[in-house]
Amino acid sequence: MPSKPRSTGPRIGLALAGGGPLGAIYEIGALCALEEAIDGLQFNACEGYVGVSAGGFVAAGLANGMTPRELCQSFIENEGPSRDVFDPAALMRPAWNEYASRLWKLPGLLVGAGLDYAFGLASRGAVLNQLGRAVPTGLFTNDAVHERLSRVFSAPGRTNDFRRLKKRLVLVAVDLDTGEAAPFGTPGHDDVPISVAVQASAALPGLFPPVQIGGRHYVDGALRKTLHASVLLEQGLDLLFCLNPLVPYDGSEAPRRHDEPRHKGAVDRLVDGGLPQVLSQTFRAIIRSRMELGMKGYERQYPGTDILLFEPEPGDAKIFFTNPFSYSQRRWLAEHAYQETRRMLQARRGAIQATLARHGLSLNGTVVDDPRRSLVDPRPRPVGRANQALRRLETVLDDLEHRLAPA
Repeated sequence: MPSKPRSTGPRIGLALAGGGPLGAIYEIGALCALEEAIDGLQFNACEGYVGVSAGGFVAAGLANGMTPRELCQSFIENEGPSRDVFDPAALMRPAWNEYASRLWKLPGLLVGAGLDYAFGLASRGAVLNQLGRAVPTGLFTNDAVHERLSRVFSAPGRTNDFRRLKKRLVLVAVDLDTGEAAPFGTPGHDDVPISVAVQASAALPGLFPPVQIGGRHYVDGALRKTLHASVLLEQGLDLLFCLNPLVPYDGSEAPRRHDEPRHKGAVDRLVDGGLPQVLSQTFRAIIRSRMELGMKGYERQYPGTDILLFEPEPGDAKIFFTNPFSYSQRRWLAEHAYQETRRMLQARRGAIQATLARHGLSLNGTVVDDPRRSLVDPRPRPVGRANQALRRLETVLDDLEHRLAPA
């Protein structure tokens, strides 16, 4: 990869963890809040990006010049030139090709396993192990990731080629046969289309089949690390923003939060939610534990880089109990992430302001403290060009009213 020209301002990087469609929606809402609240910050003009799983989708869009608001417009609102960038419902298509290929092997496996068992050449456990080769490696196909993103990145001014990007982009997957991280976008791994790298980085084992690239198979990059931020920190960044959508749920923290109605689907004890919630909590605990160790290592190994981490509060029931594949709830979930990030900036104002000041950035108090500010328009979505123009006019007038209010 050719070296990127150094900017005159602070060298800022962005590391995005995974979390499924829910994680991508959270990250888009949080990024919109951060960019609007921090003067001098542009997330589509960072020095470099690293994305894992769903975070790779967001990172690839930003590296291609899309602003957080444009990502929100296309991914959350389904408007603008990149309308319908991605619908998580497309991830629920059965992996028919995988099913067919495994079914084709079944007769031969049955005959071989039966003969081995009949002649005492294999135990029951060994027979079951042989038949396990007929089990599909994934329930659903995520081919839609590559298909949709390849179209989006073929638009004028964008690219699906790592080598043509103006900014450094690294999308991390894991080589299934070695267990080693594969940092797509780095030298030796930059000839892969960006859309395919995103697909590989998001191939969660059991849910999606491994993605074959160059004769090797790759799965979700989160299996190795949560953030993989070191690939950027090694470049000598001044400031690194990190977003992690998945944190373990702490029910004891929920009552002390905001005076809000109980979230639908929430339970007092996670065990009452059955296997899905037990597995979700387990996965989140593993992700969070590894990230804590990683953050301590980053601070020790890269003392010259300031690191700011943003993630949901442990008692945030809306994040934990929301179906990660529920695309219909994307608008309110993005709005929730937007508002929660602004509240976090308020609560940590002093420490964050001190960190930003070291790099020529500052918090915009008007944006952070404005109770009327929102990410998505809560009003009913209009139909027709005339109504769309009217809604845009109303938005402009509302913004003008907010700006004139202090005067």
